[in-house]
Amino acid sequence: MSKNTQTVFIVDDDVSFLATMSRWLRAFGYTVKSFTTAADFLAQRTTEAAGCVVTDLQMPGMDGMALQATLAQLDNPLPIVFLTGHGDIPTSVRAMRSGAEDFLLKTASKEDLLAAIERALTRDLYEHETRRRQYHLAQRFTKLTPRESEVLSHVLQGQLNKQIAADLGIDERSVKRHRSSVMEKLDVKSVVELTQICDEAQNHNAMPTLGDAVTL
Repeated sequence: MSKNTQTVFIVDDDVSFLATMSRWLRAFGYTVKSFTTAADFLAQRTTEAAGCVVTDLQMPGMDGMALQATLAQLDNPLPIVFLTGHGDIPTSVRAMRSGAEDFLLKTASKEDLLAAIERALTRDLYEHETRRRQYHLAQRFTKLTPRESEVLSHVLQGQLNKQIAADLGIDERSVKRHRSSVMEKLDVKSVVELTQICDEAQNHNAMPTLGDAVTL
């Protein structure tokens, strides 16, 4: 995915402002989709949507803060930039603490708005890549059998094959076979690589809890 495939979604109940903002952003080369209500945006948004949301704060029905909270619950949330004519410090602090990329008044300079949008789009690219990496890491670990997962947990503790065999009550040859299968399925060539991929998977919440005793 690249910025060429991203969209700036604008949500604002001021139709005149919405039209002006859409034309202006398109003039800068952005792909833009506009909506007069948060409900319309959510109804038409696809799960594969990429880009960012620029939204007003005070709108009929679902307001900007409620939209932010709803997006945060989705598997593919989009970074959000608030652009409002009715901001206050407590609301802006709450929005930023909830993950907003920026909170701007409609009197903000064009440079500040463009900078906020660019940061949001860059963040979206990073988060999409993180989720993609997380998914593919998780897929690797799902290939492991219960016994292989168990052997892996002992390997990560730094145990030798002889120790693992004794702990699991199996012969050392079986341990070697399971270790080899783990390395192949996780696509690593050394214990160092194995440790690194497990650390990465844990950091991305992509590694399942390794079981304790398993008998095959």
